[in-house]
Amino acid sequence: MSKEQHDWKFAQCFGDKGDSDNITDADIISTVEFNQTGDYLATGDKGGRIVLFERNESKKSCEYRFYTEFQSHKAEFDYLKSLEIEEKINKIKWCKRQNSAHFLLSTNDKTIKLWKIFDKTLKLVTEHSATPAAATTNTLRLPKLTHHDTIVAAVSRKVYANAHTYHINSISVNSDGETYISADDLRINLWNLDVSDQSFNIVDIKPANMEELTEVITAAEFHPQHCSMFMYSSSKGTIKLCDMRESALCDRQAKVFEEVEDPVHRSFFSEIISSVSDINFSHDGRYILSRDYLTVKIWDLNMNNKPIQTINIHNQLRSRLCDLYENDYIFDKFECTFSGNDSHVMTGSYSNTFHLYDREGKTDITLQADKNAFRSKHASATKKMPIARNSAANIDNMDFSKKVLHSSWHPRENTIAIAATNNLFIFT
Repeated sequence: MSKEQHDWKFAQCFGDKGDSDNITDADIISTVEFNQTGDYLATGDKGGRIVLFERNESKKSCEYRFYTEFQSHKAEFDYLKSLEIEEKINKIKWCKRQNSAHFLLSTNDKTIKLWKIFDKTLKLVTEHSATPAAATTNTLRLPKLTHHDTIVAAVSRKVYANAHTYHINSISVNSDGETYISADDLRINLWNLDVSDQSFNIVDIKPANMEELTEVITAAEFHPQHCSMFMYSSSKGTIKLCDMRESALCDRQAKVFEEVEDPVHRSFFSEIISSVSDINFSHDGRYILSRDYLTVKIWDLNMNNKPIQTINIHNQLRSRLCDLYENDYIFDKFECTFSGNDSHVMTGSYSNTFHLYDREGKTDITLQADKNAFRSKHASATKKMPIARNSAANIDNMDFSKKVLHSSWHPRENTIAIAATNNLFIFT
């Protein structure tokens, strides 16, 4: 890792820069996602809104500007189950671009939508001005359309509903560009992007008797190159690699990635902290990145009995698990991601900090998505500010109410987008 790659700087911040006391729950960002080129960036929030940013081509550095905002989901009520369905956006996934329009999938707990975003030309009707000849005759005056303005329009193209009984936690678009999967607590469904009223159930872990339920699905993702392969993780700390060519229910012949815990270290909290909150394939498809409460693990697809690398994120929290359990912080779901060239991994932590590690886990760069970075007049003038690195974070100084759960790494450059409460931070 070169010296230049260590030199991360705060570049931009979007969102309300005021005091956190005024933040409404609806404004909290719940997902962040760069598109395949990195020229566009999407965020979804708990209020069901999606905000898109586009790269500012006039700047040499990687800088973004507001592109458009639209309401993706609204709160609903399931009368059969007397259950309120939140509008919160759980995931956004960009589809491969086929033309000048953008397509993206967004989901809340129950309903997935396909959105088309495009530049729409607005025209006004104007009349021909009468010519001297027309004034003396009864010539028909034809209306004329003239360009008035160009706006960014977002149109819902498909709604994929009523296929999930439980909360949707993941969507993943296939490399074939035609299909995608959606996962809830107990099932994974395969969809064709063009067909909204039919899906195929490819994983079902629901027991005949719900009292025998021992695990739930926590995340699922397609392999970046092999369109028949996907993986999913569980609350038991396992990852299963499945091939849709094997059988209709794909988990029956799945390859299981699991590290068996030493019985000496087993405790009441073992299963909670081993639950996998996020999984990602490396861009070359050879490695798997997984995050549980205390660690990030890197797995080789050819070796499923143990990870090739385990990076301790929250080792200092082991002594505090009882307090964290009582305050529900132990159930926080942190995401993880590979860098564009797969040489580094990123994941979040508390006090609005996040970590960048090299693949061997030897280098830990700890940065903070902090509003003080742009409150300073000097910082706002330069738009860049070196961040203090406190890798040995003091547990007593940790602010558990501030956490970086959602982040995304630019696919081609060392630029990262970080969601911290209602703010989007960009570091480069």
